[in-house]
Amino acid sequence: MQIGDKLLLERQHLQQLFDTLSKNGYRVLGPTVRDGAIIYGELGSVSDLPAGWTDEQNGGSYRLKNRGDNALFGYAAGPHSWKKFLLEPQMLLLQTKSTGDGFEVLERGTEKNLSAMIGVRSCDLHAIAIQDRIFVAGEYVDPSYKLRRENVFVVAVNCGHAGGTCFCASMKTGPKASFGFDLALTEVLDVNRHYFLVEVGTELGAQMLRDVSHREAHDEEKEAAEDIVAKCSRQMGRAMDTTEIKELLYRNYDNPRWDDAAGRCLTCGNCTMVCPTCFCTTVEDFADLSGKQAERRRKMDVCFAMDFSYIHGGSIRSSARSRYRQWMTHKLATWIDQFGVSGCVGCGRCITWCPVAIDITEEARVIRESESSHPAVISAGRNDNADA
Repeated sequence: MQIGDKLLLERQHLQQLFDTLSKNGYRVLGPTVRDGAIIYGELGSVSDLPAGWTDEQNGGSYRLKNRGDNALFGYAAGPHSWKKFLLEPQMLLLQTKSTGDGFEVLERGTEKNLSAMIGVRSCDLHAIAIQDRIFVAGEYVDPSYKLRRENVFVVAVNCGHAGGTCFCASMKTGPKASFGFDLALTEVLDVNRHYFLVEVGTELGAQMLRDVSHREAHDEEKEAAEDIVAKCSRQMGRAMDTTEIKELLYRNYDNPRWDDAAGRCLTCGNCTMVCPTCFCTTVEDFADLSGKQAERRRKMDVCFAMDFSYIHGGSIRSSARSRYRQWMTHKLATWIDQFGVSGCVGCGRCITWCPVAIDITEEARVIRESESSHPAVISAGRNDNADA
């Protein structure tokens, strides 16, 4: 068995993969139905997967629906991304206690927990790669993220169902996984069969698969899997023209469309919380009532909060206009300058989970179209911190 091999795994043998991962010390994480949504959590067996369930998504709308079959991965991106397992939503940075004549810094324990993430979509693999670039390959390494990332086994799933807000095909981030996985599955259902085409991505993936019943895939089985992914690519619910998108937004820093978006935006921050690439954090200090023990914690934050850009004298971005413009321009433009790639992977979560259905693809389209009808006012010297 070699990297790149295409093998066939029957539906009834998928539990063997779960058992093998558990036997090797991995905590199995994956999709399951809970609280009216398909979320990511700890799985005990294949029976915990959302068999027969799919989702209907549109701007500001998410509903579960029965598929009428037994597909295990027949849904699109849900409210959670894998970020919550790799970048802790809240993390203890420092803990001290009083010793009478001073303070003692308490040691923080580090645990090497193995995790297997089942059902990672291609858009989320691209998002994880962005986080890796920032927290592992960048100038400043996040040791907590690095430890978690190094101990993750990734089972990707190629998409066979495109959601109403998906646009990964536009961003060239899906629907087929091309990197970043140990094993990649494509689920195939026909009248008489239910199986998975498995692509081996790493030596570790091959090692795990040796204890699972499988055989070499036939050409017609490979073609069936390819057809499913190709069909999904044609069924995207949204699309975005990314032609010179960075330059487009830089030219339109004062476009009146920002006022239109601001008039609808609630500045709730839902778009950033569900985004698989957003990583804004804040640091808070706590002390107990006795004053003998104190903690410093890092927790996830959102750039839509007024306090996020607060410095002495007030908030740099005090208006909804400036905060929405900052978020969208960062995702599609300044992120490219900072990290070399777009900050958007086309998962569509920000559209689905926006309470007022603001659509990043629509905003980009309207700004682009405004240039042909009414040339945008170009800022004389772009200032990202200006609250206009």
